Amino acid sequence: MRTFNISSPDETLRPSIQERIDNLNKPKGSLGRLEELAMQVCLIQQTLSPSLVHPCHLLLGGDHGIEREGVSVSPRDVTWQQMINFTHGGGGVNMFCRQHGFTLRIVDVGVDYDLSKVPGIIHKKIACGTRDFLYEPAMSEEEYDKAIETGASLVDECVAEGCNILCIGEMGIGNTSPSSIWMHLFCHLPLEECVGAGAGLDHPGIRHKYEVLAESVSHAASSLQTTQDILRYFGGYEMVAAIGAMLRAAERHVIILVDGFIMTACALAAIRLCPESQSYMIFTHCGDEGGHRKMLDAMGASPLLRLGFRLGEGTGALCAYPIIDSAVRMVNEMNTFQKANITKYF
Repeated sequence: MRTFNISSPDETLRPSIQERIDNLNKPKGSLGRLEELAMQVCLIQQTLSPSLVHPCHLLLGGDHGIEREGVSVSPRDVTWQQMINFTHGGGGVNMFCRQHGFTLRIVDVGVDYDLSKVPGIIHKKIACGTRDFLYEPAMSEEEYDKAIETGASLVDECVAEGCNILCIGEMGIGNTSPSSIWMHLFCHLPLEECVGAGAGLDHPGIRHKYEVLAESVSHAASSLQTTQDILRYFGGYEMVAAIGAMLRAAERHVIILVDGFIMTACALAAIRLCPESQSYMIFTHCGDEGGHRKMLDAMGASPLLRLGFRLGEGTGALCAYPIIDSAVRMVNEMNTFQKANITKYF
């Protein structure tokens, strides 16, 4: 299994960054979260003049064996259909990437459909969907390792183009189910508090989903010795690839924008594997999926937005990008009191 050498950003520069922020021509602390974001970005980049360069968005697709148990209102065919739609520029993720200047990479990590001849899709398929974790582990150790490596290699490709800020999204019908189980096991919360509507289940559907997931966890209990065991037993290929991408991005000091419920679960898993990776994450959005707020609270994460999204694809993170951009512009473009010839008034 690949290991990552991740260290928290060097704090030596913190007093100088704070002095710069405090001496911008504004009341101290008056730009609130922008000042916190500016501090985080400056520390990640180890500079008083931060920049956002060549933002990239990884959209990872994969199917889930547990979908066969009726835990989603949508059939798995929607996964491949949406992947093709993304290549035509017709998804929400396409719109936001165009709006905010992100380079979009659409990656088939484990979709249950042959997309190899579809222009615009990067072919990294590990298998045609995971196995049904109601009965057996979703993936083998070899498949888990390959998914981690796939995510890491995609980050290296982005960095080679100059990228220093990365957003990750997912497309995979049924992937709120493994996310709910990861939340339950890693946050030590009752499973019932972690299970939500996903793409739109009604109350009987949510109850059925809970019962299937509870039985799955009970069946797997004796096999769950390590964090990797939990990720491999319940995860999707696109989710484990996202974890690999997050860890490699942190290792390379790239800013990571964390989206909604599923990507927050992946961030939670990445932090379990390498706690220092959290320093490189900006949690951008709290969606409507049941338990998302509690999962963020368990990590001490305060999201930038609450827009009621439950689309996935990384859309919430993309919408938050202008806020990070504003924080960087604040540091670089606002005058200091001295340059503006204004007397400090705090």
